[in-house]
Amino acid sequence: MFAEVIVDIAHSDVDKIFDYACGEDIVRGMRVAVPFGNGVTTGFVMRIKETTDVPSEKLKRVLRAEENFPSLNDEALMLADVISARYRVPMALTLRLFLPAEMRTGKVSMRYRTVIKLCGEAEIPARAKRQRELYEFMRENGEADSALLRERFGSAVKALMESGVLAAEKRRVFRDPYRGVEGDSTPKKLTPSQQNAVDTVKNTAKTVTLLHGVTGSGKTEVYLTLIADILRSGKTAIFLVPEISLTPQMLSQLRARFGSKAAILHSGLSAGERFDEWMRLREGSARIAVGARSAVFAPVENVGIIVIDEEHDGSYSSESSPRYNTFDVALLRARYNKCKLILGSATPSVETYRRAQEGEFEFVKLPERINARPMPAVRIVDMRREVRKGNATAFSAMLREKLKSCLEKGNQAILFLNRRGYSQTVICRDCGYVATCKNCDVSLTYHSDENVLKCHYCGANYKLPPACPDCGGRHLGYVGTGTQRVVGDLKKLFPSARILRMDVDTTSGKEGHYRILKQFSDHAADILVGTQMVAKGHDFPQVTLVGILDADMSLHFSDYRSGERTFQLITQVAGRSGRAQEAGEVVLQTYSPDNYILRFAAQYDYEGFYEHEISMRAATMFPPFAKIVRVMVTGEDEKETLAALKSVYEKLQVIYAENTEDFLFFNRMHAPVKRIQNKFRYQVLMRLVNGRVLKEIYAVCAEEKHKNVLVYVEENPANLS
Repeated sequence: MFAEVIVDIAHSDVDKIFDYACGEDIVRGMRVAVPFGNGVTTGFVMRIKETTDVPSEKLKRVLRAEENFPSLNDEALMLADVISARYRVPMALTLRLFLPAEMRTGKVSMRYRTVIKLCGEAEIPARAKRQRELYEFMRENGEADSALLRERFGSAVKALMESGVLAAEKRRVFRDPYRGVEGDSTPKKLTPSQQNAVDTVKNTAKTVTLLHGVTGSGKTEVYLTLIADILRSGKTAIFLVPEISLTPQMLSQLRARFGSKAAILHSGLSAGERFDEWMRLREGSARIAVGARSAVFAPVENVGIIVIDEEHDGSYSSESSPRYNTFDVALLRARYNKCKLILGSATPSVETYRRAQEGEFEFVKLPERINARPMPAVRIVDMRREVRKGNATAFSAMLREKLKSCLEKGNQAILFLNRRGYSQTVICRDCGYVATCKNCDVSLTYHSDENVLKCHYCGANYKLPPACPDCGGRHLGYVGTGTQRVVGDLKKLFPSARILRMDVDTTSGKEGHYRILKQFSDHAADILVGTQMVAKGHDFPQVTLVGILDADMSLHFSDYRSGERTFQLITQVAGRSGRAQEAGEVVLQTYSPDNYILRFAAQYDYEGFYEHEISMRAATMFPPFAKIVRVMVTGEDEKETLAALKSVYEKLQVIYAENTEDFLFFNRMHAPVKRIQNKFRYQVLMRLVNGRVLKEIYAVCAEEKHKNVLVYVEENPANLS
């Protein structure tokens, strides 16, 4: 027998099949150790065959299987092949997506515990008091943990094992990442709209359904009902959420409803936990994979439903190679398994909504909140007037008054500001110097709790200078407001209020998000201040006030999606208010009160926003009427990076010249952020009428081989900076 093997080396020079001789214990999908070059490496078995064209004197043999089971099934191998070809990346790089990283490096293994069992009857001498106590204990319990017994009964355990009364047995133990997570296990009675959504998904002939439901309309209950039906039919499910912060909450609902059948996959778990959750899904003891983007590669078989919640979120696009879009992979899996793919959102992406409107996707709406609760009233505050009145704080008079009233009633409030840290930057009031990162072309953010300046791109920390490095002046000022500063100001305004902060700096560790959300849910705090982490999916019945401190922040980015993102963020965070009996309110602070995006958001008018946005996109030929393609060229040496840019640009120019009618725009330039993590960044930016020349663009970039420069392609990138 012979195995076709892809070696686990992500380099184009070895991105091909190598034949090895093997025994019958080696099967397709296994990871194997093979001799390669002058050493030994790991490979993936792509196929088993009976003949080979490799001469016997050159043929090497598989040394061993790394596991006693195939870690990749037929579906995974198919997906890897398609993704590798689609994005022109080495097959090894794509195959890695389907495995826990620690499994590949050998840094994690299965955990076992020893259990002692009672095997038979025994006559124990009266003088052996401890042995008799142990025997009676085992007659009562049948079995017990070895360490516990040895601690309690000492040498009596060994004596009874030697006499054959007791026997030891090794058992597999799974590390449980969210042992204490609990939720409501009672299925809720569906509203007519929810029942219609369930029936529509079940009965449609279309693979993809867009579930467009306002915040608080009960989309999650629709998902859970559909998953329950799928599990009863013997199939499995994949449930994707955009943020790690949402996984514990969603897991609690799935665990409460489906017990240990739900397993969680995300990067915040420890190595052992991630491996064990993956193994539970691979072995079939868990049948629902829940997690962020990477969970789309979960090793479940016979998939019956895939859910992508908050489908509009930019985090579903990978920013590392291969730069896949989660929807594309989910659609491949849905078609392979002949199952349904549900896209859920209160604010669908413009591209997704258009496909549903044109009939490509099934479309179903949940137009009202559960129990017909009204959407919270949104009050727009013109911050220009506040400044003219002499108010230089982050809080308008209206927001201060509403916060005071909310706290007096014993309710909770959420304040949203999409900027962490104390202030946006530090500036010298004498000469205008702005503190910037040495590794990135961005200004630094001041963090008061650590008294340091931080780069939010590379993570570097800098000491706060006592004086201006340029002019020596001591008039250093803080410009802009971050979540830290908001918390500090709130404590001065409301000294007795209990305040929590939720941003990247406060949510380290796998339970960082869950701990903060649990505290707030248990009303251990009155105000939650946070970045976009607080905007999505959370359900806090006692929240009656949401304050949006700087609604303009994402409005003026030089990105065609800036208006769409602003509408989505405002709508999502506003939806956290008034989800129970008491009506909710939203105070939206802005310096652009007449902006059409804010007006649509204040009215929860998605259809109005969509019609305006889609007509703008059609007039300017931006997605979905065109495709943006960016070729990024990055390297630490600017001359080498520019040389690589010149090389790739000249080859792309040939494609452009031969297919001018397919291009709306073609040019090379600096990336908006010119340097990140000490790497210079240049780009060739293209706007294409269609995707006809995409393969040629990928082929050109795949051929670009530079020792110290990286060249890669992005399609409709989520972040154009």
